[in-house]
Amino acid sequence: MSFPVAEYLAIARPFLINVLAALAIFIIGKWAVGIALNLLKKAMTRGRMDETLVSFLSNVIYGLAMAVVIISALGQVGVSTTSAAAILGGAALAIGLSLQGQLSSLAAGVILIIFRPFKKGDFVKIGGEMGVVDEIKIIHTVLKSLDNQFVIVPNNNVTTNVITNFSALPTRRVDLTIG
Repeated sequence: MSFPVAEYLAIARPFLINVLAALAIFIIGKWAVGIALNLLKKAMTRGRMDETLVSFLSNVIYGLAMAVVIISALGQVGVSTTSAAAILGGAALAIGLSLQGQLSSLAAGVILIIFRPFKKGDFVKIGGEMGVVDEIKIIHTVLKSLDNQFVIVPNNNVTTNVITNFSALPTRRVDLTIG
């Protein structure tokens, strides 16, 4: 029994061409996303956006753009893009539901970075915790308390509680009762 090489090549050639095209789509797409992301980062930095927000938005945009590139490459190979997008959407929903608390802290962190109720170095009281703001991260805020301890407050607790910023104004009134 002989192996028909010509028939095998006739069947395999279109598949190999599609695989090479998908690989080219992936490589060129990743390169283009990288260049576009660098330009976007430079524009956001020039616009004086907070570096934490620039980093967060860059990561989100990179993930979304790479998902589009990967689905496009899979479509070239012959995978149904609607099913790939549905699987990706289902996975995103499952991850979102499992990380619901962290996502609320993440959204609160974005709100804190955009609206700036306090900045690094301010003396604040947040939900009963008092201290100097040491770091404002996308998930949590770090305070250095009066007794020199670091207090980590999740950002969803920061935005849902009263924030008292003692450093916001240059002067304060102090009431002294002397008997």
